[in-house]
Amino acid sequence: MKKPELLIPASNLEVLKTAIIYGADAVYIGGEMYGLRAKAKNFSLEDMKEGINFAHSYGKKVYVTANITAHNEDLSGVTRYFEELKEIKPDALIISDPGVFEIAKEIVPEIDIHISTQANNVNYGTYRFWHRMGVSRVVSARELSLEEIKGIRENIPYDLEIETFVHGAMCIAYSGRCLLSNYFTGRDANRGACTHPCRWKYYLTEETRPGEYLPVEENERGTYIFNSKDLCMIEYIPELVRAGIDSFKVEGRMKTALYVASVARTYRKAIDDYFESPELYKKNIPYYKEEISKCTYRQFTTGFFFGKPNEEAQIYDNNTYVKEYTYLGIINGKSESGLYELEQRNKFTVGEEIEVMKPDGKNLIVTVKKITDEEGNEMENCPHPKQKIFADFGVDLDINDLLRRKED
Repeated sequence: MKKPELLIPASNLEVLKTAIIYGADAVYIGGEMYGLRAKAKNFSLEDMKEGINFAHSYGKKVYVTANITAHNEDLSGVTRYFEELKEIKPDALIISDPGVFEIAKEIVPEIDIHISTQANNVNYGTYRFWHRMGVSRVVSARELSLEEIKGIRENIPYDLEIETFVHGAMCIAYSGRCLLSNYFTGRDANRGACTHPCRWKYYLTEETRPGEYLPVEENERGTYIFNSKDLCMIEYIPELVRAGIDSFKVEGRMKTALYVASVARTYRKAIDDYFESPELYKKNIPYYKEEISKCTYRQFTTGFFFGKPNEEAQIYDNNTYVKEYTYLGIINGKSESGLYELEQRNKFTVGEEIEVMKPDGKNLIVTVKKITDEEGNEMENCPHPKQKIFADFGVDLDINDLLRRKED
């Protein structure tokens, strides 16, 4: 059995570097246009180039999304975009639209093409078709079971890779091809502008009783009838491997560095443990479950992997995430005076106990001993978001250690 790639999302350069350091084999990112996360910060070409160089220095890969459903007016811009990408050399492009695919084959034939889940890839005939077109990887639709994926693996060429989502948000629509956002707000989810109406609260109305709103289930705040739980397959690494999946993909190109670090580190350890010893993997499942719950999530489900999900996979009473930990910052360096440099992301205070995440899987509980600003002035806390500060935590830390706080 081949060890699968761990593929992690990144919304910006800091998160890309975090993903690589915390265990990703590859990272997928979006540029400022033509990906399906237009509201994400995304990458300028300069940041994309730096991120690709950083990943390559670690022997890792970067894939760039260009997976919108393109309209006529998009095609000339796609051509110019691919001409720019030709210079910075990502390892692959993620594409769903055949018109965009044709442009990529013409402009950047040297870059691998991965067919996005947006292309609704649900059978081995589709995989064979894309293989004949010169594609190196196809991303399976989220609606496939493990048995169906195994059947695809058995009926496609060995050198055609299968990439599958194993963790993160599920979409109401078939492989993400949703019309709700366009219908309600005029913002096209299939061109990157999804407003996530599946997370809104809904009531029913009855034709003969206009203006009377009926909750689908009893709840004073409404109901969230489209709101899926998040996918989590951390307990089923052996089943995913045996199905023949080449790349384990995590959803979340709008997530924080804390989310990315927590998920990447946990799946990295789970995969490595399993390939070292299935018994070791089984023994450590409680650790994986504990760690994966330390990032923001919306309860967990196994999606379609073991059959079609029932009502237990939905959340009817709220659209909020479970948030057990808050992201505080990442250690960027050390000053001559011995204080650790970081850009704070959420407020913390002198005397407070916080947790340090290390890339190797260890966690430390430390107490904040001292905080200063860039001029060396001592502060009780850091009042401004993204303020550069220096701090003493009473122990030796390393660059890239991540700070988080457990919430009550």
